[in-house]
Amino acid sequence: MYRFALLALLVGCAKQAGTYEVAAVAPTAAPDAAAALKTEADSAWANRGDKAQLQMAVQKYEALYALNPSDRDVAMHLVRGWYFLGDGHETEKDAKLAAWETSIEWGKKCLAINTDFTALLAKGDETEATAARAFTPSDVPCIYWTSTGLGKWAKASGIGTTLKHLPTVKAYMTRVAELEPTFYYSGPDRYWGAYYAAIPSFAGQDLTKSKEYFDKAIATYPNFLGTHVLLAEQWAVKKQDKDTFEKELNWVLAQPVDAIPEVKPEMEAEQRKAKELLAQSGDLFAN
Repeated sequence: MYRFALLALLVGCAKQAGTYEVAAVAPTAAPDAAAALKTEADSAWANRGDKAQLQMAVQKYEALYALNPSDRDVAMHLVRGWYFLGDGHETEKDAKLAAWETSIEWGKKCLAINTDFTALLAKGDETEATAARAFTPSDVPCIYWTSTGLGKWAKASGIGTTLKHLPTVKAYMTRVAELEPTFYYSGPDRYWGAYYAAIPSFAGQDLTKSKEYFDKAIATYPNFLGTHVLLAEQWAVKKQDKDTFEKELNWVLAQPVDAIPEVKPEMEAEQRKAKELLAQSGDLFAN
């Protein structure tokens, strides 16, 4: 019965944007001009808590990418920047989806810098999930942000799209865990915590595993607010544990956003999420 249900869900799923290819190289800019552009991009990025500054940053990183499509750091900033625009700044669903689609497009360009990966895909008998074995430590930032953006876009697009792209997201995050398990404040453990809470029961939902992964991520980076917000949003809601939900979110709101200075903009966004979730508490819990 589930096989037929899954088939019905997958029919007509949203199309995933982008292809795994590196753009053609633009005419070389003068070194001084490129350096100035990089300085401007990095300066705007440092102020990405402001939406206009983030938009300026990605615009300048796009110009830098056109000058050197093999620059992984620039490509990574585009994947992460467009992801954060959708996750931390946009409030309407369509705008979030558009930002995450763009993040995925840039993610594929970034991952395509690894020619071993694209060579496996070109063979025709490999999937994105199986070809992920070609990724190396230098690919980790782009794997992580691509899988994160793909996961958010798919989830917001519906259960059918989520199930369709789940093998790729899982394979990419598994590869991140193999290469750098604590990347982005225990990102892989945080992902698996959310994964085991969010998936349907027929697909393997396991709230015990979910909590174990969340606890592991928090033990490693206790001050990273995003893990606490996801624990409340995913595990506590599915468990219908209102006490933990409120405890975690109120804790997040009481923390200094600069406890981890390099991600202060993201921590500010997590506090906004915490406020929104607390306001929805009456709709999320039966009692």
